[in-house]
Amino acid sequence: MSCVEGGAVEIREAGLGDLSGIVELHSRARVAYYGAGGLPTEEVLTPELAREQREGWAAAITSARKQVRVAIVDGVLAGVLAMGPPHSSDLDPRTTAQLYQIHVDPGLWARGVGGALHAMFVRHLAHEGLVLGVLEVWERNTRARAFYTRHGWRPDGTSRPGPAWWSS
Repeated sequence: MSCVEGGAVEIREAGLGDLSGIVELHSRARVAYYGAGGLPTEEVLTPELAREQREGWAAAITSARKQVRVAIVDGVLAGVLAMGPPHSSDLDPRTTAQLYQIHVDPGLWARGVGGALHAMFVRHLAHEGLVLGVLEVWERNTRARAFYTRHGWRPDGTSRPGPAWWSS
């Protein structure tokens, strides 16, 4: 357990009982960070994307290879972390893990929840004896890029512009 401004953070394994809360939190976070990039809410929250989100999170929660953790603050779902083997076949899963996603409820941004989830990923690397962590951050998600930079991540020269529908 760690402390954040406003309360203690409990991080635990996610279960299917957390699915609706995770999808709702992920949607709120998406609206906040895509909205900051200029996308209207109706382009971020479509029924098709909501269905894909729900299916993706359910698959991750029940996966034998992926791990999903939730952060709870004052009894309320405050954040979510997804991690597991690297997506790229160029990376060795015996030495590398990928941080797939961290999402924090926008009302709790900059209060330590994301940092606590990030620390969980770093502990996962150490616990599993992995020497490399990788992640992808969309170019226009400047808030996430700044967060990961503060936590010691450095660009590796690859680029991911973002969703096809999120153009400049």
